[in-house]
Amino acid sequence: MNNRTVRITLRLATMVLSISAVIVIFVGGFWYMWQYSRGNTPQMEYNVTAQKLERTALGLYLRYQKGEVTKSVDPDSDQEVTFTIESGENVVTIAQQLERVGLISDAELFRRLVQYWGADEGMQAGVYLLKPSMTMEEIMQELQHGRVATTSVTIPEGWRIEEIATLLEEKDVVPAEEFIREAQISRMDHEFLQDRPPETPDSLEGFLFPDTYHFPKDVTVQRVIEIMVNNWDERVPETLRRQADDINLSLYEAVTLASIVEREAKVPEERPLMASVYLNRLEEGMRLQADPTAQYAKGYDEETERWWSSMSREEFNTVDSPYNTYLNAGLPPGPICNPGLASLRAVLEPEPSDYLFFLARGDGSHVFAETYEEHLRNEERYGGE
Repeated sequence: MNNRTVRITLRLATMVLSISAVIVIFVGGFWYMWQYSRGNTPQMEYNVTAQKLERTALGLYLRYQKGEVTKSVDPDSDQEVTFTIESGENVVTIAQQLERVGLISDAELFRRLVQYWGADEGMQAGVYLLKPSMTMEEIMQELQHGRVATTSVTIPEGWRIEEIATLLEEKDVVPAEEFIREAQISRMDHEFLQDRPPETPDSLEGFLFPDTYHFPKDVTVQRVIEIMVNNWDERVPETLRRQADDINLSLYEAVTLASIVEREAKVPEERPLMASVYLNRLEEGMRLQADPTAQYAKGYDEETERWWSSMSREEFNTVDSPYNTYLNAGLPPGPICNPGLASLRAVLEPEPSDYLFFLARGDGSHVFAETYEEHLRNEERYGGE
């Protein structure tokens, strides 16, 4: 047999082996997906063989995807990402969350990797510090052994920066003064922070998302701010943000109006109608005359030891500030508190109405009016300053 014949024979043998390997992978993968879709356990007499075949198919698949498994999303990034696994979350939701926050590139591949190594049982609820420079394998291992000690803090909707700072200091997370100082530094690291008008204050008021946080022990104030702003970015859908154009406002202006609604509304169902009143007043060129804006402008009340102390109508007209919408037309320069998603959604999806006024009934709810005359009648009925 000459050399040419030997080479042809070897090529044919290699081709046959390659085709056989592809067939094995294809058949194994097809069988696995078929069993997975059926949701049934294989018959007992075939159980061992089925498990072996399943693991073999997964192993071959992961070997084929080895480049993705051993590759990080951003090899040059030293940024730490605080990743939380909530109680009851399974590997599917964990993988989707990892992909959403930019720690992995393929949630399904990560899920298969965890399944192959049986690592899902080791993933417990808790807080983990991860980096985009970590590979899928490293992240999988960290989620089994890398939980960190944390402090839980719940930030209510409608709080201003100073109130949040005080709570964080009380919980021994970070000093209040440092938090306030850091929260008043201009940031442009998110697109939603870049559309604010140039004349607006350098403050993150409005974008420190109210939520329950699990801050790592010994966390820096910069990291606390980053966690809260990133949470805003994650919790406010892009589709909702784009609706600001529908009401002729920028996203920053929509957040500003949402902060007013947050402080005014006591009954959740009234938020969309209350937002409608303010939008109607803006369109008519009327002053908003929103009590919380004057309260925000006044600041801390030494007498009552409160940030949001009650004020009379006469006092509203004495607080000289661009934030006071009793004295100034249009929206205030920026948000007056940090609103929740419900208030922001109410502004971006207001309930259509012709109302221009509303008045507190005294039980937390409000009565609405289209004309000033109707509003005056409501004042006579329900009282008013």
